[in-house]
Amino acid sequence: MKPYPMMTKKELQKEKAHVQALICTAREKNLHLDMSRGKPSKEQLNLSMAMMTDLCSVEDCIDDGVDVRNYGLLCGLPSARALFADLLGTKPDCVFVGGNSSLKLMYDLIATAYTHGLKNSSFPWKDAKQLRFLCPAPGYDRHFRITESFGIEMIPIAMTDDGPDMDLVEQWVKDPSVVGIWCCPKFSNPDGIVYSDETIRRIAALKPSARDFVVMWDNAYVMHEFDAAYTPFPDILSIAESYGNRDMVFEFASTSKVTFPGAGISCMASSPANIAYLSKLYGVQTIGYDKINQLRHVRFLKNKEHTLELMRLHAAILKPRFDVVFSALESEIGPLEIAKWKKPKGGYFVSLYAMPGTAKRTLALCKDAGLTMTDAGATFPYGQDPMDSNIRIAPSVPSIEELQQAIAILCLCLRFTALEQLLKLA
Repeated sequence: MKPYPMMTKKELQKEKAHVQALICTAREKNLHLDMSRGKPSKEQLNLSMAMMTDLCSVEDCIDDGVDVRNYGLLCGLPSARALFADLLGTKPDCVFVGGNSSLKLMYDLIATAYTHGLKNSSFPWKDAKQLRFLCPAPGYDRHFRITESFGIEMIPIAMTDDGPDMDLVEQWVKDPSVVGIWCCPKFSNPDGIVYSDETIRRIAALKPSARDFVVMWDNAYVMHEFDAAYTPFPDILSIAESYGNRDMVFEFASTSKVTFPGAGISCMASSPANIAYLSKLYGVQTIGYDKINQLRHVRFLKNKEHTLELMRLHAAILKPRFDVVFSALESEIGPLEIAKWKKPKGGYFVSLYAMPGTAKRTLALCKDAGLTMTDAGATFPYGQDPMDSNIRIAPSVPSIEELQQAIAILCLCLRFTALEQLLKLA
């Protein structure tokens, strides 16, 4: 088909009427489709059901002399700390194992900084005259919600193919009011970008004016390739330590997309001094996290190599879903020259850039046709995409058949809003 920007006004009007009729037909099917969140599908959840029977006796609940049914070990079972250290390529004494949510560990860290200050803080963040946080965008909406909930000003940082624009980052950290940066370094949410070694080095080597500046290193997809062999990822903690920034980085990970999102385990990794400082504060709110669940995961996942075998099974379920999305976009949208998109090798999202000024309108049409997606603008601080262009596609939950229907609706709505926009300019 002729690219839309090359069409005459008359051709655009004719095509708009045709696409509008197709959308009306889709709406009449009364579909209820959801591509709003990056959740594992039922097939993926089924991969970990054997874990439910790993602890069946009193003896099963003893781990290196520790009865996991009782109080204690705030920082986590030694075997769970060792497992996460193996997965992340760090040391067990750098690891703090929490409950099911790494997001909660992130929130708790920011809350602790706000109310009490961090190990190197001169005073709690709440006493600062101004607080700012660097937010690579598009990024993870829940990172932004945490920051906004504490009234911290968010500074958008453009993403490049290598990660955040480090020239901007290095300039901003000279401002003492800038106290941190969010990073999703491997298969970033939503673009699927893998930070380059040079970007990682420059982040690890930052010299911020704020002595308690934090790098929030959300390594959510560290083992989540679906279209490539597993690639080891640099250990940010050891690199930062080599630059004298031992206490600057806090790394987060979880088994949310490895086993069960609602019943997994999570970790925070940082310098042993940071772990000791935070443990004193966290020990006020809990005597320990769920060690029974920690042990279940240790027994089920075993080690890094065994976990990678499980992740290959996840990949076999995910890849066909992403292939459906890429195939539809390449055949239905690519020739029309009205959008572009990223094609990641891992993670949970496809990041699409529609014609500027059309993302909100596109997703409103999708919703009207029975397709729910992440709100336009959610991938930017304050929910404000300055170009009104980015659309996050989450293909993991729907079945292949549902996904084919969903992506067909999205393509129709992308076409219609592009035609509207071009006709305004014609």
